[in-house]
Amino acid sequence: MASVWSSSVKRSSDGAISVGGVDVRELAAEHGTPLYVVDEADMRARAAAFRDHFSAAFGRKGAEVDVYYASKAFLCSQVARWMREEDLCVDVASLGELEIALRGGVAPQHIGLHGNNKSDAELRRALEVGVGRIIVDSFTEIEVLDALAAELSVSAPVMVRVTTGVHAGGHEYIATSHEDQKFGLSLATGAAYEALVACHDAANLNLLGIHTHIGSQILSLAAFQESAERMLGLRGAFTADTGAELPEVDLGGGYAIAYTETGEALETRDAAYGIADAVEAAVTKVGGTWPRFSIEPGRAIAGPAGMTLYTVGVVKQVQLEDGGGRQYVAVDGGMSDNMRTITYQAEYTATLASRLSDAESALSRVVGKHCESGDVVVRDVQLPHDTARGDLLAVPATGAYGRSMANNYNAALRPAVVAVRDGQSKVLIRRDTLDDLLRWDVAAE
Repeated sequence: MASVWSSSVKRSSDGAISVGGVDVRELAAEHGTPLYVVDEADMRARAAAFRDHFSAAFGRKGAEVDVYYASKAFLCSQVARWMREEDLCVDVASLGELEIALRGGVAPQHIGLHGNNKSDAELRRALEVGVGRIIVDSFTEIEVLDALAAELSVSAPVMVRVTTGVHAGGHEYIATSHEDQKFGLSLATGAAYEALVACHDAANLNLLGIHTHIGSQILSLAAFQESAERMLGLRGAFTADTGAELPEVDLGGGYAIAYTETGEALETRDAAYGIADAVEAAVTKVGGTWPRFSIEPGRAIAGPAGMTLYTVGVVKQVQLEDGGGRQYVAVDGGMSDNMRTITYQAEYTATLASRLSDAESALSRVVGKHCESGDVVVRDVQLPHDTARGDLLAVPATGAYGRSMANNYNAALRPAVVAVRDGQSKVLIRRDTLDDLLRWDVAAE
């Protein structure tokens, strides 16, 4: 199997795929489809790789680094526990994510709270439980948080989110460091510096440092170097003016993974040593001491560890204008369980997962069952010409954002999430039921 699959994926002599030692046919029979399948050992190994490679790379320079799992990629209480057991911290961006992380046993001091528009309730809860850091995103938030901290008689640990102007990665909707967008405070206009001063002067805020995130699906280490230079330059200017040294710098995440066999990924070891060298160059150029660093991988830990299983329903042969043809393979899910194709024009691949086929391959499009022509799971993939109703298809690299962005469009029921390991499966998140769906509906009188 290509690198788009998790490490335990195998194909047996009869053509069926197994993951974590479990045949996908067994998973489908026991748990139904669509089904998110998470390779627990693979996900833990990816988390540990970030921890170990970055610790080793920065340790060469005498610096320390913390790894925060960006839980928006995929979070449930058991995944939070896995991250805790692998010695990762957890980044959350809502009250719900905070509560799930706590439920998974993550110590509050190892949780960071993000968000461009945090509510009073979210900030209050973060202060009450004692999260390790709150990444402030606006002057309004600085004022509100200072007042809430005073009310609760606590000191709020904060980092300022900086828009550095360095942009890297994929679709414009996941770019996060250009000026014309909602996140952060601008380095170029001086807003970031003013926010640092405001936090430093606030009576009830404890200014820990600065944070940035330059994008997603990043393959270029040069972007991280430029971002580090600008962040350390801001840190140095603040220290020179105030005499206060910021102890922490967070360089965010965005490490690319492969979604298709021809896709590229940023290897964890390469990223760790490349970024550490880039930071060293930035420190040499800017001057000053090394801060404590942190990073925030999410997709790169969860994405390749997951796949989605579907059952084929209808197969249609469609004639194209150029005289060619396309095979439309409709499955029992779609944009309700994977929004990324329609939202970001994301590319995926798929394979027949339940049997062998000697049939010729056909240019195919895997589509969902929703009332949208844009309801596409995989835009272009070669599948056997005899793909038929009842076959299982597996789509790899869906561990990040599949379940997190899942929805109930057309009153669809969100799939279950199961973890597999050592020949066993266990449910992480149960499948929606009709009772769940109707519970939110206020019956007509």
